[in-house]
Amino acid sequence: MKKQKKIVLAYSGGLDTSIILKWLQENYDAEVIAYTADVGQEMDKKKIIKNAKKLGVKKIIIQDLKNIFVKDYVYPMIRGHALYEGVYLLGTSIARPLIAKDQIRVAKKYNAYAVSHGSTGKGNDQVRFELGYHYFGPKIKIIAPWRIWKLKSRTDLINYAKKHGIPIPKDKKGAPPFSVDDNLFHTSTEGKVLENPKNSAPEFIFQRTTSPEKAPNKPSFVTINYKNGDPIGLNGKKLSPAKVLDKLNQLAGRNGIGRVDLVENRFIGIKSRGVYETPGGTLLLVAHRAIESVTLDKETMHKKDEVMPRYAELVYNGYWYSKERFKIQKIVDLKKNKVNGSVKLKLYKGNITIQSRQTSSNAYSMKKVSFEENKTFNKSNVERFINFHKKKLR
Repeated sequence: MKKQKKIVLAYSGGLDTSIILKWLQENYDAEVIAYTADVGQEMDKKKIIKNAKKLGVKKIIIQDLKNIFVKDYVYPMIRGHALYEGVYLLGTSIARPLIAKDQIRVAKKYNAYAVSHGSTGKGNDQVRFELGYHYFGPKIKIIAPWRIWKLKSRTDLINYAKKHGIPIPKDKKGAPPFSVDDNLFHTSTEGKVLENPKNSAPEFIFQRTTSPEKAPNKPSFVTINYKNGDPIGLNGKKLSPAKVLDKLNQLAGRNGIGRVDLVENRFIGIKSRGVYETPGGTLLLVAHRAIESVTLDKETMHKKDEVMPRYAELVYNGYWYSKERFKIQKIVDLKKNKVNGSVKLKLYKGNITIQSRQTSSNAYSMKKVSFEENKTFNKSNVERFINFHKKKLR
């Protein structure tokens, strides 16, 4: 008896991927394996399993990747201080390479001939997923329904869902939902009223941050402890990477920190407007720059700033596994072993203030910067230094 082929679908349990699951069953003579990567998104595991089983799925895999996500993807990116177009902390971009890698692992384990994803034909995620698929499974077929099916609009999708008894969710106002992506690092919201950049983002779309106006009237404080360039705990208590980010998310979110409203330039050549919430990630970025300011030399810090825009662009475009990104990461991490100590932050109504930086590093010399007279800095050399640079003006 001939074995049935298998397809591994990146399945969220939501409307789009449930429609895709049914569509794959109708159009391919293959068993569909539902694969969900748990990268800290808000999800109902029982609902995912229930929805998949209702559609006839026999194999449902939910993989916990939260610690790997933070340790091996978020932390390296934070060490690079990556900001796309000056403000975007790349929350969606950084999750896709990991999901793609693990999805291919599952495909190989079950000898699947193809993988599939729910990314739209106008978005960046299709590129991010497929570059990851190609890197780890170049011989595995990729099925991208949004680029090949005949469903042309949101209305078509909803009608298809009704026809096949697939539940249609509603947003807080009772209408079909915004396009939302979330993980432990961030939440993004796109579509509907946000598509017109003249419209303000309605307050009800924000899921993990309090508005600064409604944040507590008293400040909060947190100390982030560092070893070899990465956070190892908070307030002197050691915590796993996922737990560090989770606690920072809660603290920053309560204090109205981490909101960004961005019209960005997509890799595929169109502009889009998105609202992002990255509360804990915003604290990590600010604190990391602060701890590096007292542990790294000027040349290293400035070199990192120089390569950052390209690093961020590579992550945004889906090139996490590229030779260029690996090369830049080596530059970023060249002296990370020197980045040790702690940074204390004050959080108040959307603002972050650095309270203190502590380290045993000697990169910062109190004797040299002191306004008191001392012998550690030879001021007689300054005139020669200025004269040397005068020549460069000509």
